[in-house]
Amino acid sequence: MAGKTLFDKIWDAHVVDEIKGGPSVLYIDKHLIHEVTSPQAFAGIENRGISVFRPQNTVATPDHNVPTIDQHLPIKDQLSRFQVNKLTENCEKHGITLYGLSHPFSGIVHVIGPQLGITQPGMTMVCGDSHTSTHGAFGSVAFGIGTSEVEMVLATQCILQPKPKRMRINVEGTLSKGVTAKDIILYIIAKITASGGTGYFIEFAGSAIRSLSMEGRMTVCNMSIESGARGGMIAPDETTFEYMKGREFAPKGEGFDAAIEKWKQLKTDEDAVFDAELNYDAADIAPMITYGTNPGMGVKVSSNIPNENEIEQSNLATFQKALKYMGFEAGDDIIGKEVDYVFVGSCTNGRIEDLREVANFVKGRKKADNITAWIVPGSKQVEKQANEEGITEILEAAGFKLRQPGCSACLAMNDDKIPEGKLAVSTSNRNFEGRQGPGAKTMLASPLTAAAVAVTGKIIDPRTLLK
Repeated sequence: MAGKTLFDKIWDAHVVDEIKGGPSVLYIDKHLIHEVTSPQAFAGIENRGISVFRPQNTVATPDHNVPTIDQHLPIKDQLSRFQVNKLTENCEKHGITLYGLSHPFSGIVHVIGPQLGITQPGMTMVCGDSHTSTHGAFGSVAFGIGTSEVEMVLATQCILQPKPKRMRINVEGTLSKGVTAKDIILYIIAKITASGGTGYFIEFAGSAIRSLSMEGRMTVCNMSIESGARGGMIAPDETTFEYMKGREFAPKGEGFDAAIEKWKQLKTDEDAVFDAELNYDAADIAPMITYGTNPGMGVKVSSNIPNENEIEQSNLATFQKALKYMGFEAGDDIIGKEVDYVFVGSCTNGRIEDLREVANFVKGRKKADNITAWIVPGSKQVEKQANEEGITEILEAAGFKLRQPGCSACLAMNDDKIPEGKLAVSTSNRNFEGRQGPGAKTMLASPLTAAAVAVTGKIIDPRTLLK
């Protein structure tokens, strides 16, 4: 019998029932909820006269449309205030743990899960948010679900789900100086396109992936869905176990040692076969940036926007439309383009390591006058660490201001919107038309590249400024 992939091992261990020729009934270990996709789900179970089946397996936090300044004041926006209040009300009614805005554990749902040790290897995890794939960095099967599925999980702790195909992406070798996890994933998506992962669950492997910190791995898995994949995952190893140690909800003492023994089994068998396998050389990856309106439209920051003859005929109309929206020309130099906004944050790059990277780069430098910069920690704990480590001080000396935690300018559901026609370099995950505000233009990049742009006021290869 052929060996099993890591994905198969976790999935198969959680199948409660299978519908012949149809989806599986999959048990869910952890359900994360926020204020946007949960109100209708709670209304749904209440209309059916049922309660939450396993409230202890659900954790809630508001993040998408919360303000990132004056969080101690009532939320001004009516819809945001209603949704946040509704989440509080629903959690109280159903006995669900909620980390509200004033709670020291609050923050972006995909930042607090790993940080608190709620996310653990071998789990199945879902949330009404596509970037739930972030948690796959721990060797868990984690994916985003729709509102009706949120209701299904609240009611049964299970979900009906067709089993995706399996893909492995190997990145071997050593990353060059100035090349980060964000560059790896932007490079991969540029290679396979924004639909290249459709129908698959991706396992990322290879020496370059293993060399990443947990924060870096989360960034890679976070954006796996931007290739169209159902999710991404990385096998747990010593880096994972070290990160888990001492986390609030991670196993303790002998329980932790026992958990590690179990987690060590979570790896793909040598003879397992994937439905698709791709290989990349880490040496070929450079700092990346997007130029268009989907995450697959990315190039090395030191190169040019492609010419029309380099684009497949089937993608040409999309390419032309994207350039028109962005105000760019085919064949344009990327370097030197003037930028208006820089956003560092989101569930992709709002962790302490991301803020450290920005602080290290801007130390002793000053923000360019033409740049409006929003630096937004992913959680209260990240904010606290930034204050304790002197990061806040370094940023302020360079002319930046740290905002309060939240999804912020990632998705224009709160006050942090990029104004129409303005160009932003963003460390978030999506660059669709209007994603960061109506008419806003977004270029996705790593925190390091964003920091270099912030101090020069234009697109630059960060490696030219590395000390």
